[in-house]
Amino acid sequence: MRLKTANEFTENIIMGIFFAGAITITAPYFVATAIPGIINFLIRNKQEKRSFCNTFSKLRKQGLIKIRNNNGQIYISLTAEGKRKAGKYQIDNLKIKKLKKWDKKWRILIFDIKNEQKIKREALRGKIKELHLFQLQKSVWIYPYDFTKEMGILRSFFGLTKDEMQIITASNIENDGMAKKFFGLK
Repeated sequence: MRLKTANEFTENIIMGIFFAGAITITAPYFVATAIPGIINFLIRNKQEKRSFCNTFSKLRKQGLIKIRNNNGQIYISLTAEGKRKAGKYQIDNLKIKKLKKWDKKWRILIFDIKNEQKIKREALRGKIKELHLFQLQKSVWIYPYDFTKEMGILRSFFGLTKDEMQIITASNIENDGMAKKFFGLK
């Protein structure tokens, strides 16, 4: 059985807090007894337990998570930098779900990002290529399945407005033979 790495624990902790919003522990007794019990249940290997605890401590020291005690309640939350890192993990793991059957509609992504933000534009273009969209024109990409949620995540991560990045759904694109071949569609 493969042991988890510190990087995997870092991502797991940050994303867990990110999706939970924050963790609130209402009783100090819980911290002393329940958390070690949960760790023991989830992580059975001593080396992984040490790595998990060290990672949690390292995240606090790096300023990615904050732990506050307010009248016996313990709050664990992400700092602004921790939220940024969580967004990066979310982007790194982004995938578009493919349906078994195509609904014969194209999803078209168009973007117009100012030249002063060239780095942002190129990073977005790289991620779009990684997601295997088909480039119809320079800043026009198509995909045969719904990607609204995934493009919303990208728009938010890159801080783009709906004017800078738009999604269109179309039932027909002229001369779409190469795109259909690219996606293996009939």
